[in-house]
Amino acid sequence: MLAVAVLASQVAVQVAALTPRWDVGHSLPLHLSDLAGLAAGYALWSGRRWACHLAYYWGLTLAPQAVVTPVLLAPASPHWAWLLDWTWHLLVVAAAGYLVCGLRMRPGWDGYRLTVTVTAGWAAAVLAVNRLAGTNYGYLDGKPNRPTLLDLLGPWPEYLLAEAVLLLAAWALLTWPWVRSARRAEAGSAGQPGRTLGAERRPR
Repeated sequence: MLAVAVLASQVAVQVAALTPRWDVGHSLPLHLSDLAGLAAGYALWSGRRWACHLAYYWGLTLAPQAVVTPVLLAPASPHWAWLLDWTWHLLVVAAAGYLVCGLRMRPGWDGYRLTVTVTAGWAAAVLAVNRLAGTNYGYLDGKPNRPTLLDLLGPWPEYLLAEAVLLLAAWALLTWPWVRSARRAEAGSAGQPGRTLGAERRPR
């Protein structure tokens, strides 16, 4: 059910982005939070390793920021758009937590490396789109026109480097306790080894 809720809210957000008219500057699902929602829904639905990795790291770092400092076309955006945006991001956070606490999937350094690589690829691709289309997806070419946590990181382009460093550190902190716990379990028990994030789930 959570997978359906995440994907349904993702579709609703994209439909809302098309109203009242399509605009190349905000209607394309190119923000990293857009990809986080897709990864979270697919991870819950399929249990695929790569999707679980992305949902965990993106969902527990990027989605909370969007909840605290949401960026819409305010004040023009109606109240339902704000509610939908908050609901969607909260569902992504819930999905990331459920993957670990509910499905007992565990992060590892392989997932950390995958997430860093995919995020870097996303940034390169979106920078190219921004240059060609004159857009600002991912806020890689400038800060949003509303107060966000990016305001604490300095001017453009310095805040991009600061943001990258903070993300790398945060993702490492989200990985290290699980890796340490798994090593202790392996050293202290002859039982079955812990599962890694995105491992195959038992058939229902």
